[in-house]
Amino acid sequence: MKTAELIGDWTRPADTFPPDGKRLLIYVVFDRRGEVGDFVLYALEHMRAFCDEIVVVSNGPLTAQGRARLETVGDLVLERPNEGYDIWGYKHGLDAVGERVSSFDELLLVNDTWFGPIRPFGPIFERMNAHPLHFWGMTDHLRVEPHPFTQDEDYLPYHLQSYWVAVRRNMFTSPEWDAYWRDLPAMTTYSDAVTKHEGIFTQHFTQQGFSGEVAFPTLTDKIENHAVLYAEQLIDAGCPTLKRRPFFQWPVFLDRVAVVGKWTLEAVERNGYPVELIFDDLARNVEPRVLNADAALLRVLSPTDDGYDSSKPMRTAVFAHIFYVEMTDEILDRAGYLPGDVDLIVTTPERERADEIERIIAARGFPGRVEVRVVASNNGRDQAAFLIGCRDVLLSDRYDLVVKIHSKKTPQDGANMGRHFRRHQFENLLGGPHEAATIVSLFQQQPGLGLAFPPTVHLGHPTMGHGWWANRPGVAELCAELGIRVPLDEVSPLAPFGSMFFARPQALRLLLEREWTYDEFGGAEAYVDGGLAHILERMPVYAAGELGYHSMTIATPEYLSKSYTAFDYNLDHMSATMPEDTQHQVQFLRRAGYIGWGRFRDFVDMWVRLHRPSAADRIDRAFTSTERVRGGLWRARQRLRRR
Repeated sequence: MKTAELIGDWTRPADTFPPDGKRLLIYVVFDRRGEVGDFVLYALEHMRAFCDEIVVVSNGPLTAQGRARLETVGDLVLERPNEGYDIWGYKHGLDAVGERVSSFDELLLVNDTWFGPIRPFGPIFERMNAHPLHFWGMTDHLRVEPHPFTQDEDYLPYHLQSYWVAVRRNMFTSPEWDAYWRDLPAMTTYSDAVTKHEGIFTQHFTQQGFSGEVAFPTLTDKIENHAVLYAEQLIDAGCPTLKRRPFFQWPVFLDRVAVVGKWTLEAVERNGYPVELIFDDLARNVEPRVLNADAALLRVLSPTDDGYDSSKPMRTAVFAHIFYVEMTDEILDRAGYLPGDVDLIVTTPERERADEIERIIAARGFPGRVEVRVVASNNGRDQAAFLIGCRDVLLSDRYDLVVKIHSKKTPQDGANMGRHFRRHQFENLLGGPHEAATIVSLFQQQPGLGLAFPPTVHLGHPTMGHGWWANRPGVAELCAELGIRVPLDEVSPLAPFGSMFFARPQALRLLLEREWTYDEFGGAEAYVDGGLAHILERMPVYAAGELGYHSMTIATPEYLSKSYTAFDYNLDHMSATMPEDTQHQVQFLRRAGYIGWGRFRDFVDMWVRLHRPSAADRIDRAFTSTERVRGGLWRARQRLRRR
C-alpha cells in the first residue's frame, strides 16, 4: 500500500526488484546472556531462501555457543557493544559491508523483536518485488498528536516500523542515504531510538523524493500500535511477523484495549509455527506473572474430558512430605487419581511417624513402588525434605514428571483459612481422575512446560499485592548465586504458594544441583517470611524459566466459581473509589505510592507525592521530627498516669 505520507511532494524514479536480483539482510540481535534463541535460528533459516547474504550483528558479546549457532545461519557474524539500540547495530552492519552494498538490489534492515515466519515469506516478497518503490516496511504506525515522547515537537510523524525495512539500490547508493547514516546521532534511551530514527526515517526520505510502501497497513483509523494490538488480525491477513511485545506488555494496558494473547497464540498454532519457540524465549526474558497474564496461561481442568494420551505414558512419581500422619489416607486417595504407573516417595521427620505411615499404606495398598524415607531433620519442612531428602531421586533421570505435595494444615491461620488453603491446593492439583489426567496431558503436549500449579491463593489470605512479603531480596540474592536471570515480577511473584506442584525434574535442575543443608533452613523460628523455606517457595518458576521452561496455572471450574466471584466483587468495590478504568486507577495509585495505614501522615504523604513531589523529602523530615516530640509527650503522660 502506498499512501500520500509515503510518497512526499515529489518522487524520484523507482524500480521493481529484478527477477535475478540480489538481496542483503542485516539482522540485529540482542540477548543479555550472549545466547541465541531458537526462534532467531528459525527466522534466519526461513529468510535464507530470499537473501543472498546474511550479516548478523549482535548488540553485546556472544558466548562461544551463541556465536557458533549464528554462524550456521549467517555469512558474517559481528559483535559490538550494546549501544545505540538496533539502529546503531544496523549502522555497524552497513559499515562492515562497506562499498560491497552496491552489488545488491535490495537491503533488508531487520531486528529480532518478532517471531516468525508465522505466515510464509514467499507471498509478501513476491508482492513487494513487483512494486516500483525505494523502500518498504512490514507494518506502519499512524501520525500521533501531540508527540508522545517529546515536549518540543507537536507530532510523531507517520512512519514504517523499524524492525523491518527494505531499501532498494537507488536509495541506499544515494548521497542522501550516506549522509543519513554518517550523521546518525547517538541514542542512549528508547525515546532517542524513536525520535531520532524510527519516527523520522520515513518522513526524512519521502521529503527527499523517495517513495515507500507498507506491506500490511494499519487496520483501523485509531492511533495505536497495530503490530502489537492487532497481531491476530495481521496474521490472518498474511503477515509473516509476530511482534514479541504483546507477550511482555503491561497486562493492565492490554486488558483495557481487550488484547487477548491466547487468541493470538491460537492463530500462531493454526498456521503451523512451532509455538514452543515462543515460550522458550519468553520464559527466559519476561516476568513470569506478566507472561501468565498476557498469554492467558491458566488452564481450566475439565472434570469429564482430559485429553490424556495413554500411548505416551510419563514416568511419574508423587513426592509427599507427611508430618500429619492422619492425612496419609487423603494423600493416597489423591495420588491414586494420576494416570498410568505412579510411584510414591514419602518423607517424614521421625521413625515413629514413618512406621505408622507404612502401616496405613500396607493396609490400603498402592499400585506403584512405595518408599518411605525418614529425613535427618524437620528444618525446612517439605522444602528441605524435597530438595535434600529426595535429591538423589530427582537428579537420577528416573522420572519424567513429579508431583510435590505435603500434609498441609496451616495451624497458624484460622480454621477457615487453613481449610481453604488445603482444599485450594489438593482440589486444583489432584481433584479427580480427569482433572489429574488433564494436567499430565499438558506435559505430554507441551515439551517446554516446566511447572503447573494452582493460582495464587487469595480467599482468606492477603496475598494480592503482597505476594513477595519480605522474600524478594532473598530471591534476588539466590537468583544471582544460581545464575537465574529471569526478571523478577514487580508486585507479586508467579509462584506455587503452598509449595505443591507438578514439574519436570529437568525444569528444577538449578535448584536441585545446588547442595542445600538442613542448617541453612534453620529451625521453626526460621520458618517465616525472609527465611530460606519461604524464599525457595517463590523460586521454582524463575529457575525453570532460566532453562527455557514456561509455567502454567491450573484450576477446576468449581474453584474458579468461588475465586472469580470474589475477585469480581472485590475489584468492583475497590474501583468504585476512583474514576475511569483499571489502568488509570492503577497508574494513579502508583503515583500516589504506598498509602500505609490511613493515618493523617499517610494521606499527606500521598497528596505530596501526587502534587508536590519535590517537597516529599522535606515533609517526611518534618513528620519524623514531630513524631519524636509526640512520642516524648506520650511517654511523659504515661509516667504521670502511673504516679
